[in-house]
Amino acid sequence: MISLDEAVTARLESHGARFEVLVDPDAALSIKRDEFDGDLESVIAAEDVFEDAASGDRPAADDLETVFDTTEPLEIIPEVIRRGDIQITADQRREMQNRKYRQLVDRITRNAVNPQMDNAPHPPERIERALEEAGFSVDPMEPVERQIDDALDALRPIIPIRFDEIVIAVRLPSEYAGSGQAKIRQFGELEREEWQSDGSWVGVIEFPAGMQNDFYDLVNEVSSGEAETQVVKDEDELDTR
Repeated sequence: MISLDEAVTARLESHGARFEVLVDPDAALSIKRDEFDGDLESVIAAEDVFEDAASGDRPAADDLETVFDTTEPLEIIPEVIRRGDIQITADQRREMQNRKYRQLVDRITRNAVNPQMDNAPHPPERIERALEEAGFSVDPMEPVERQIDDALDALRPIIPIRFDEIVIAVRLPSEYAGSGQAKIRQFGELEREEWQSDGSWVGVIEFPAGMQNDFYDLVNEVSSGEAETQVVKDEDELDTR
């Protein structure tokens, strides 16, 4: 469950009665769009249905049966959210907007590159300045994924930017190959790998181009700086065998 401070109120008025539930705001929006596939108990602040959540008053069981054909809270809560309205205070709206802004900047930073600088990643500070210059405003009621295209459209007149994937081949010497490859293979999509006769490991990894610096940091960390890397621009130019 979440804390009361994190929750918003979803309210449904029907058949002369009012029903309120306390739920995580992002989860409430997902449930309302029929996109939620998580554990309901982990995104609510109370396994209960209220007539007035602020006072803790509960509706009559007869009203629950009339409107929902059940008195089971976990069956009623999603219905209240889907059919009702999500009540968000000004402070909650501001916090949601700030959180989604940070998520948006992080998503763009991890996936975008500068095509005029040999596809180098954009630092988050540059993304933030450009979004501010563009006057882009994050919608706290929309998923971040649905706002990325609009954000990129706003950024393109200000900075050269493109979403891209990169493929990098890495060779770990034998003394680092065992534990090192386990961490590297989790960084992105492992396209190919080969254990060499000398005990070294070669892997070809694809991941968002904006995460290049993070990848190189990881490679250096697991190999004490002794690994070899190569950007693969043509699938046929490298064969691990």
